[in-house]
Amino acid sequence: MDERAYLTRLGATADDPADLFEHFERRTVAGRTHHVLTDVRHGVECGTVIVEDADAVVRGYPSIPRVLVLDPGVPEFFDADERIAVEEKLDGFNVRIADVGEPLAFTRSGYVCPYTTDRARELLPLADFFADHPEKMLCAELIGPETPYTTHDYDEVDSHEFRVFDVRDRETGDPLPVEHRRDVCETYGVGQPRLFDRCGPTAAVDAVREAISELDATAREGVVLKSADGQRTTKYTTGTQHRSELAHGFSLLFECGRDFLFSRLLREGFQAAEFESDDRLRERAHDLGESILLPMVETIRRVEDGDSVGERHAVRGNPDAIEELLGHLRGQGLTLEIEADRREDGQRVLEFRKVAESTRDRTAYYLAGGTRDE
Repeated sequence: MDERAYLTRLGATADDPADLFEHFERRTVAGRTHHVLTDVRHGVECGTVIVEDADAVVRGYPSIPRVLVLDPGVPEFFDADERIAVEEKLDGFNVRIADVGEPLAFTRSGYVCPYTTDRARELLPLADFFADHPEKMLCAELIGPETPYTTHDYDEVDSHEFRVFDVRDRETGDPLPVEHRRDVCETYGVGQPRLFDRCGPTAAVDAVREAISELDATAREGVVLKSADGQRTTKYTTGTQHRSELAHGFSLLFECGRDFLFSRLLREGFQAAEFESDDRLRERAHDLGESILLPMVETIRRVEDGDSVGERHAVRGNPDAIEELLGHLRGQGLTLEIEADRREDGQRVLEFRKVAESTRDRTAYYLAGGTRDE
């Protein structure tokens, strides 16, 4: 691999290619070599992939900053004369789908997910899209109750579907303007997130409050705010989502780090301070306490009873792709327990649990009288 040529193509800030490429990890997928950047380095996003035999770069998706207070957070983040799109933020599995000799779905960390790749090839018009836009990539969420990574229910999704929230240049990462991207998605019949409003930064404060109120009532995640050119993006999530993520984290006592838990508490605190009256604040505090304590106690009692703990998932699709998925997950060091495995209409339907081994083992240790240094 010509590292200096790729250094230039990536626009990295490093002078010596070795300073960047020492952070790339070499992986083999179906006999093809991929080089994956495992962390943000020298101005290049985590999850950036070089597919050597296709001479292709698949740029990582940039991290999106979050506003904790809508007013003045939103007007401070955007220029006063900017027009902002307020779109729904969906709770799903984030992938970049690019044609590198064949369409592949890359995870945020740069892995190729065989299951999501198969689902994308089945559910999206990739042949038509990449015939017209070979240098683009689709940035999408795989959502629904039957995915191997998330399990959020959406009333309009029975199993799983894709929602494209961005179309970007595969190599540079430059996004299409929001209006253009929405037109492109409509042209190809590709699902995309709901658009709540287009407005200036000051008006966007009220637009987001209204959207968050509606989304909170239906247990949905939140919104993403984008400048018209797609270059500047921030996000804001619902209280329901904060508490749901805390409940998930505390059900897996020793899997999620303190940063994960504290960040959700921080979001909830700032949102409550901005949104709630004193009367409603006490009710919200009660809800927050339940999201922390109840799932934790449930997990402790499950371990005490000798039951498994961990994330439960269901997937549906091509039998071979599901078998590859199991190998992919196990290859990442996960322990899986198969709970059900059947065929429906030619598809394989698999229900499984990702065993939370650290939570299981450490909880059992404390239940047996083990001590904890603090």
